[in-house]
Amino acid sequence: MLKLLLRLLFSALFLSAAPAMAQNNGILERIAISKTVRVCVWPDYFGISYRDPKTRQLSGIDVDMAKALGRDLGADVEFVDSSFARLIDDVTEDRCDIAMFAIGITPLRQEKLRFTRPHMASDIYAITTKSNRRIRQWTDIDQPGVVVAVAKGTLHEPVMKARLKAATLKVLDTPNAREREVESGRADVFMTDFPFSLRMLRTTDWARLVKPGNTYHMTPYAWAMRQGDDRWHARVEDFLARAKRSGELKSFAERHGLLPIAVLD
Repeated sequence: MLKLLLRLLFSALFLSAAPAMAQNNGILERIAISKTVRVCVWPDYFGISYRDPKTRQLSGIDVDMAKALGRDLGADVEFVDSSFARLIDDVTEDRCDIAMFAIGITPLRQEKLRFTRPHMASDIYAITTKSNRRIRQWTDIDQPGVVVAVAKGTLHEPVMKARLKAATLKVLDTPNAREREVESGRADVFMTDFPFSLRMLRTTDWARLVKPGNTYHMTPYAWAMRQGDDRWHARVEDFLARAKRSGELKSFAERHGLLPIAVLD
């Protein structure tokens, strides 16, 4: 009886210590124990990680890739709502194991996060209204009196701060704020990328796309994780490389209309 009680006690202590052991040993060990991989997503990113307001279901290329990663790891996927403003905190403070929502690789983010190789790349685009007479082409944007909106925490914030010389920049930090500012006329344009511009053109009757005449600021997109866990980073890189070789990434890009910006090599 005593031996049985000791075995039960040992088992209970081992199970209670397992999460801490996994944390110390690395993310792969934690996933092996919990059978769950935690993936941060921004649920407002059309074609990437978008939550349908009616069905509440997530869809997009990085949702598909996250599910494929889960299958590859033999683990369930737990999606964790995040945003570009919260990205660094969510990843570094262990709210998720990896962020998968087409995260632009920027010097500021590279100081805090570790990225995979890119799986997409996009230039910057502008959205205005069909009725806006001030903005007809890209060169009309950086002019006196023009108000340009960007979302706080996105790559567009530092880029436009550096590039705009005459226009006024408005940085907004609430959901859908930049869209409302433009639709209401309080701003002339908001800056976005290829996937989000698709959303605006497909889901509104007022949006008009303004493209740069030449490449304005091409940014590679990848997935992000905490620094320091080499085995976890290598495991995800291996998964991504195989998804590119097998055509899985290409298939998901085609499904969501993102093949023009997919990085397949």
